[in-house]
Amino acid sequence: MSAGPLAGVKVLELAGLGALPYGSLRLADMGADVIRVDRLAEVPEEPVEKPHSAWDRGRRSVAVDLKSAEGVETVLRLAESADVFLEAFRPGVVERLGVGPDDVLARNPRIVYGRLTGWGQDGPLASTAGHSLNYEAVTGVIRAVGRPDVPPSTMLQLLGDFAGGGLSLAYGVVCALLEAQRSGRGQVVDAAMVDGVAALASVFYSMASTGFHTAERGANLFDGGAPFYAVYQCADGECVSVAPIEAHFYALLLDGLGLADADLPAQYDQSRWPELRERLAEVFLTRGRDEWMAVFDGSDACVAPVLDFTEAMAHPQMAHRLFPDGGSELPSVPRLSVTPGQPGASPRWPGCDTDAVLGDSGFTADEIATLRDAGAIG
Repeated sequence: MSAGPLAGVKVLELAGLGALPYGSLRLADMGADVIRVDRLAEVPEEPVEKPHSAWDRGRRSVAVDLKSAEGVETVLRLAESADVFLEAFRPGVVERLGVGPDDVLARNPRIVYGRLTGWGQDGPLASTAGHSLNYEAVTGVIRAVGRPDVPPSTMLQLLGDFAGGGLSLAYGVVCALLEAQRSGRGQVVDAAMVDGVAALASVFYSMASTGFHTAERGANLFDGGAPFYAVYQCADGECVSVAPIEAHFYALLLDGLGLADADLPAQYDQSRWPELRERLAEVFLTRGRDEWMAVFDGSDACVAPVLDFTEAMAHPQMAHRLFPDGGSELPSVPRLSVTPGQPGASPRWPGCDTDAVLGDSGFTADEIATLRDAGAIG
């Protein structure tokens, strides 16, 4: 039995890549019963169980041919008993398939129909392709990150796909679910990755409009321009992050570096930041990363090591909170005190739960056999 605050919520997800499964993963971790509709082409000829994947955990899988009338009717019938319907196709695709918002809401007026795209359902770029990096670029985000003497850096897929896309979708879905519980009305959630990235950067748009954040990369408070909010290399080639913005924390940093009584520029004298940065850099180069971390252990100087993913999983705080068993799979976050989420298993193979899911939704054994004979399900 599912645990978590979304226990009892049934989510029907048309299989997609990247951002969509990340969003439904967040719902599944909080107890939602996520049913992924996989393509028939994904079903193996022999049911060979694949290794557990934290990427698609907490889901059951059905295999349906959405290019057949019987397959479309199967999905619409499943939607009748669902609370949420999720898709991540380009605008207009699901409408042509016959499982668009109007089709689904006509069968279930209470359903929350979540749509995730890169550019949104409208606008001059709505029908064009894009990826996480493109949304991070056009919103101004990556232009503001990195050293001024090299091109902007890529940022994995964290902002575009996962935060701007998947998390925004999950947030919109939960908001719409609350409304559906109050009013009985379902609605469409139009989540776009470009919208989500822009929302994450909203404070910086405001700062830029007032001149507090300039277009000069590496010259501002939070982009590495401030010498007390930056990354420094150590004697062993590894790095530490330094972020004591407040004066009392900054004083602790200087004390740990042996610079408490040194003749240094004032912390917020921006005209002398290059001079201050050079002095701090010289000191950090005198010891290795772990040596510096021993100096600042337990301190409020806001100093933390720059780690790779393997090191991060073994870091004492990370190991305590997120990897207590020494594995690489995170628990459900955030933590809830009364109804905490519970990560579930991943599908054994695409389509492995087809009969069970259809049976739970009221399909008879004869109906399931007929659909399989017609090639509508796998």
